[in-house]
This record gives sequence, structure tokens and C-alpha cells, in this order.
Amino acid sequence: MRERAPAVRPGSSKRKETWSMGHPVLIGVAGGSGSGKTTVARELFRQFQNDSVAMIEQDSYYKDQSHLSLEERSMTNYDHPFAFDNDLLLFHLQELMQRRPIQKPIYDFKVHNRKRETVLVEPKDVIILEGMLILEDPRIRDMMDIKVFVDTDADVRIVRRIMRDIEERGRSLESVVNQYLNVVRPMHLQFIEPTKRYADVIIPEGGYNRVALDLLSTKIRNILLEKQQLSNA
Repeated sequence: MRERAPAVRPGSSKRKETWSMGHPVLIGVAGGSGSGKTTVARELFRQFQNDSVAMIEQDSYYKDQSHLSLEERSMTNYDHPFAFDNDLLLFHLQELMQRRPIQKPIYDFKVHNRKRETVLVEPKDVIILEGMLILEDPRIRDMMDIKVFVDTDADVRIVRRIMRDIEERGRSLESVVNQYLNVVRPMHLQFIEPTKRYADVIIPEGGYNRVALDLLSTKIRNILLEKQQLSNA
């Protein structure tokens, strides 16, 4: 498959480049379910193994549903903005930006609820936030220094989602297809696709777009180099 260069919108981010002031840099990677946004975020994270980068997944911040039965929890619309605890996510991002550690929640997709355990996340120079609706909430969106939207054809996304939900979440083909037609697709068109207009960079073909990944990696390396030079000044 031929690689297409990412669409870049210079100056579209509301935030200035504030890493020179000592704050971490927040990079948001958004896109529809199965778009490859997680692959992009993980590939960026993998390239920086010197403890300079931390990654936060929006999926970890689905609301706690302990007050509901398993049957009720399974009926939740997980593709709607209200499914996420954005207040907690916002607070945790603010803590990390102040270079304070957080206890990130863990979500169990098989029982549709949070686990009691949490994961310690230490503040880093670069924070990668990944999730399908991270550009929908203006409070979170306006914190980002770089906003990325991974744009992938719908037929590719549905195939990826079917494979993931069957293999990783133990679901049946029928349930995945029904959910896609009745929930995922309409929610994507209503809430996710419109957020593409907020992106500074639009990446076609997701994690397979090496041009875009190389550009983002170079940008992150330049940020880290600038921070190092400032700290040594």
C-alpha cells in the first residue's frame, strides 16, 4: 500500500509551545474505533525508551459502574462521550502537567467495569494521550500541544474492531456486528468524525503510515532536545 503524507495544519493548535517553561508536552492521538490510533500511539511510545514519554489511554477512564448489574453494564453505550469520566481524566492530566504522579484506573472490558487496582504513572517530558473522543471535550483538547487524528476507511475499521473484540474481549461475531451497526457507526458520525477539524495533523492509514510516524517522532525528539538544552543553560 502506497504511503500518503499526513495532512498538516500549521498554527491550528490553540496552545503555544510551552515546553520551554518546564511543563510536559501533551500529544493527543484521536480517531475512530479500529482506526489504528493505538498503533500510532504505541509506536511513538516504543521509539522513546529512555523514560521521557508516558502514555495515557482514554479507555482507562470509562466510568465506574459498580452500582449496575453485569447485564446493565453490558448495555452501556461505550462510544458516547458520557461513557467517559472526563473529570478524572482532566484532573490526572493536570497533575501530570504539574509533574505530579497519578494512579491511572484499569478498565476490565470483559466485566464492563473498573478494577480495584490502579497503575502508577510518573510525570514525563512528553505525555501521549490516546483515545477516540479525546478531542471532543474542549477542556482536554485545549491542553494539548499537538493534536493528531488517525483517519482510516470505515470498512478497515470494522474489520479491525471485529477481530479485536472477538480475540481480546471474548465477544461473538453477531454481538460485535450488531453493536457496530446500532451504536459504533452512528456515534462515530455524530461525535468522533466532527472532531477531525480540531486536529493539527491528520494521518491516513494509521500505524502503517511511516511518513507520519517519522514526522511525529522527529517533532518529539526536537522537543526533548530543546528541553535538555534549556535545562543545561
